[in-house]
Amino acid sequence: MQCEICGTDIKGPSFKVSIDGSELTVCGRCSQYGKSTGKRAPVSRKVAPVSRSPVTSGTRRPPRKAPEMVVDELIDDYGQAIREARERKKWSHDQLASKIKEKAMLLKKIEREEIIPEDDVLHKIEKALDIRLTEKTGDSDWSGDRLNRGTTLGDIVKIKRK
Repeated sequence: MQCEICGTDIKGPSFKVSIDGSELTVCGRCSQYGKSTGKRAPVSRKVAPVSRSPVTSGTRRPPRKAPEMVVDELIDDYGQAIREARERKKWSHDQLASKIKEKAMLLKKIEREEIIPEDDVLHKIEKALDIRLTEKTGDSDWSGDRLNRGTTLGDIVKIKRK
């Protein structure tokens, strides 16, 4: 019998180990790379049984409707909006940076849209310049009609031929 990891012939006892959900038969040296599946750990009787809470008077709540996912999304031309608002207030990059306690170089990169600002920086900029840089988007903006036409596994998976 050969070790399924290193390929050497197993001399002595073989070990069954689980590595990333796969059960392999390995030699003694390679058994350290996985968790042993040969022995089962006993379960304490104090923990094992789970009691259900008693049903009260037979009335059930109606199932809750899942909340609609509403997400704040950064607008497309956020750099231009920041630049225009800053120029309207006649502030330089340094003045705006000192007001929001960030570096001027960071603001320049955000205006050039080289980086996407983190949420806390975004809120500081919005507050200082009195502008909105995010817009609310929800599930209603996306239609899943293309998925209702019978998507199959073949539509998703690319099959490699030998």
